[in-house]
Amino acid sequence: MTVPLLELRSVGKTYAGGGLFSRRRVAAVKQVSFTLAAETPEVFAIIGESGSGKSSLARMVLGMSTASEGQVLFRGQDLAASRGRSARLDFMRQVQPIFQNPFEAFNPLTRVDRYLYATARNLTGAKNQSEAEAAADQALQQVGLSLTELRGRFPHELSGGQLQRAAIARALIPGPSLLVADEPVSMIDASLRMTIVNLFRELRDRLQVSILYITHDLATAYTISDRIVIMRQGEVVESGDARAVLAHPQHPYSIQLKNSVLSVEGAWNDDDDALAHGTTRSTEGTRP
Repeated sequence: MTVPLLELRSVGKTYAGGGLFSRRRVAAVKQVSFTLAAETPEVFAIIGESGSGKSSLARMVLGMSTASEGQVLFRGQDLAASRGRSARLDFMRQVQPIFQNPFEAFNPLTRVDRYLYATARNLTGAKNQSEAEAAADQALQQVGLSLTELRGRFPHELSGGQLQRAAIARALIPGPSLLVADEPVSMIDASLRMTIVNLFRELRDRLQVSILYITHDLATAYTISDRIVIMRQGEVVESGDARAVLAHPQHPYSIQLKNSVLSVEGAWNDDDDALAHGTTRSTEGTRP
């Protein structure tokens, strides 16, 4: 039996709430389980509004936070049991984050290309500047950019779309097996969002990399995802094939989310282009 790429077993996360001396505990994630296969790359979306627990889940998958209960396993290894610099570097090579705001992912006083060189030296073993530049340029070309375009430029000299693609390129440098993308298009101009969304699908197919796509936007999730889970108040309320779940939701909350994004002019259907260009809005702010 093949070991899964990523497996969550009844994962929960609890935080202290109500102030420094309060004994109240808040469950941000409750008994979440799912598996990503190692042999078949896919885009797996976690959908939910603010406070649903989706970002807490992403932090645990990235090893930035430890599960309060259950297990997060990457290639069969429990992240909570992984110790030492060598194990951490190996994990970082295989699992890379892409964050919501590209302008916060880069120091405004540091040239963008320097970040790429540092990633190449630290995670690929590039021995000199020439090798670091080659690794950076190769990754940039995978996202439709080049080192010539970025060399010497600071974050504010790039558009939001360019900078997010540079952030994706940076994540690709070590050749990861899994990208964890937390709301990666929410800070991008609406006219450019589908460019990034389509890029993720291309990377899945071309580089054989799986993508954990965290979002509140049903439209992009419908367009990009192979499978999804829908979360509400820390719990998974529905999961399965993305098209099947979003076209014919069964849980009352999933149905409410779908109804909340239908435009007055059109209906939810299999027309990706119509869906992606203005017939829906996100679930952010939707309340049960």
